[in-house]
Amino acid sequence: MALKPYRRVLDTCIDFFTDAVMERGGVVVLKTGGSGSAEDQGEAVIAYQANPSGYQPLGILLQEVVDKDLTQTHLNFFKDEVQMGSKAAVMTKGVVVTDMIYPGLTVNAGDTAFLIGSGLLSTNQSSSPNSTPEVGVFLSSKDENGFAKVSVNLPTGQAL
Repeated sequence: MALKPYRRVLDTCIDFFTDAVMERGGVVVLKTGGSGSAEDQGEAVIAYQANPSGYQPLGILLQEVVDKDLTQTHLNFFKDEVQMGSKAAVMTKGVVVTDMIYPGLTVNAGDTAFLIGSGLLSTNQSSSPNSTPEVGVFLSSKDENGFAKVSVNLPTGQAL
């Protein structure tokens, strides 16, 4: 589980497809973009990038992306799953409680949240600011299970 149920979602984006299995709660980036204004271009893909340098963060992934044989089973509606290759909801503005934070990192309320790679958040910015883009602000420290509240405020269409 990477997201707790507490959420204040102010703005979402469902314009992009997925091409990999992803756990919700991390910061996705625009991996490839489509062309023009068409809403259903398979080239417009989001992902967790191991190295976010040169990529723009889109927001927090709100749904689990799974790869299931849908002829044998169905998506778990209670877990808000989407099939790989489908579009997924991304929160661009709002507040969530996530554990997608770099392991062993101390987080305090008021610290700036940066994307450091693979969807993980950090309080440490790289020496090259473009390689660790700012995503928002931590609103709490981590609890005993590693979850912290984070406010995300990315401009809609920042990566477009």
